Amino acid sequence: MRDVLIIAGEASGDLHGAGVAERLRALRPDLPLVGMGGERMAAAGVTLFERADGVVGFVEVLKHLPAHLRLLRRVTSMLRSGRVGLVILIDYPGFNLRVAQAAHAAGVPVLYYITPQVWAWKPGRLKMMARVITKAAVILPFEERLLRDAGVEATFVGHPLLDRALTMPDRAEARRRIGVPADAEVLALFPGSRAQEIERHLAEFEAVARELERRRPGLHVVVSVAPTIRLDAARVPFPMVRAQSFDVLRAADVALCKSGTTTLEAAVAGCPCAVVYKTSRITYAIARRLVTIPHIGLLNVVAGREVAPEFVQDAFTTDAVANALDPLFVAGNPVRERMVQGMAEVRRTLGEPGAASRVAEMAAGMVPREPSA
Repeated sequence: MRDVLIIAGEASGDLHGAGVAERLRALRPDLPLVGMGGERMAAAGVTLFERADGVVGFVEVLKHLPAHLRLLRRVTSMLRSGRVGLVILIDYPGFNLRVAQAAHAAGVPVLYYITPQVWAWKPGRLKMMARVITKAAVILPFEERLLRDAGVEATFVGHPLLDRALTMPDRAEARRRIGVPADAEVLALFPGSRAQEIERHLAEFEAVARELERRRPGLHVVVSVAPTIRLDAARVPFPMVRAQSFDVLRAADVALCKSGTTTLEAAVAGCPCAVVYKTSRITYAIARRLVTIPHIGLLNVVAGREVAPEFVQDAFTTDAVANALDPLFVAGNPVRERMVQGMAEVRRTLGEPGAASRVAEMAAGMVPREPSA
């Protein structure tokens, strides 16, 4: 039986890849799973040939280009060997679209889970995606029609974070799990899941938290740290929490989130938040010319409007963000109530739990069974 090759390039991809791998092993125990990922995928039964270490930004990617090219050559060699029966690509478009091209050239079918965000930037990729992707499993409701109109066989499978939401704790249990006082006001900081995001955001997140501590005596601040991040405790003046994001969001009254999936998690958890992002000036200057949508937080992208306020680059200042977060601590405040209502609407559009199972079923149907001896 030929291998199923699963490629994930960062922490979130490793999580989603593990979910698919677990369900695919249950459906098709005959399929050998190999790939690039992290500890979760390895624990789910994937034999890793490379550990994932995602990077973002134009300048940052250039620094890692030689390593990426070496890895791409290795993956291409695997695809040409005839040992691979299916490639499952998870997010990580800069690298994975090149893998899709190599797989197409080698005659290997491609299932792309969590497709490139062509609705935000680089819409020109759609033509190439239609040529090299066999099937796509998309996680945002509007993506299915967008990709199908471009010729990609796309299926909306629901958002994978809804599976984790099934075991989301209530407020009291969440606070017990992460060790914060039951009666305190709690601010959660989510500065990012990549090392360079931490470097860009940590000091400014701290400044916002200090200002809110000044305004709201007794405020309890926690910093959510991704499992892939090694962060020196001496750099962080607040307790660091390495718990599930939903535990932290359910425990918090308010969150300050780096743009990305955390903003959708906040919506599902019903935790009011502000969305911020800062990158290098070169990366930002390039992105401004390429990005085609008005919002950067996925929460707002899915809503089609600004549910949570956004502060990008120079707009990300201590006072501006603190002013936006301060009223969100007050139960019954109209600003908070409107945001919570908008978040509930977003959650309803994300589909139903079971995304990984649906992707595994798609994958199982794309690899024929070997005839019995």
